[in-house]
Amino acid sequence: MRHYIPSALAASALALTVLASTAMAQQPQGVRIRGTIEKVDGNVLTVKAREGDEKIVKLPDDVRVTGIARIAMSEIKPGSYIGVSGMPKADGKQQALAIHIFMESQRGAGEGFQPWDLKPGSSMTNATVADRVTATSGETITVKYKGGEKTIDVTPETPIVTFLPGEKSELKPGAKVIIFGAVQGADGKFEAGRLGVGRDGITPPM
Repeated sequence: MRHYIPSALAASALALTVLASTAMAQQPQGVRIRGTIEKVDGNVLTVKAREGDEKIVKLPDDVRVTGIARIAMSEIKPGSYIGVSGMPKADGKQQALAIHIFMESQRGAGEGFQPWDLKPGSSMTNATVADRVTATSGETITVKYKGGEKTIDVTPETPIVTFLPGEKSELKPGAKVIIFGAVQGADGKFEAGRLGVGRDGITPPM
């Protein structure tokens, strides 16, 4: 009888692995919602999305709010951990659509190069600044992440913002937000535990 126990255990482990993989595959994928808060009802936001439609978003009591404020390009220094929304250029570089500076506590968040949904064909590079070169038409920065690096052209018109600790009190009608990882339920409403809010009326550019 004991000759069959290892096989039975192996079969059970395999079945559990398959079930876990299936459950993960069935989990709904989160989306980003960009727009303007129209109404706040407790922990429920009504957001006019950038596409023009209205979305209802339910937040937990411990929702993580990040403030997003304008900052000068000069604040980006070698060693800064940044995110670059970009578009590919013919010369292999990235053209920065927007740059945000992470808080030090967020260093390493989402590190790497990945597709992004700011514009069709855009990408996001979260990485550490290795070098900056000033040119007459703007600046070029080199960023490095685990497994690679990117060279990015930045123009004087590129929006530069920084992330700051935020408060739920900033979530009010008229505020511009980007909501991360929003999951839509069967009722059509969304749930999300993290969002960024523009300060001084700015629209989060990422």
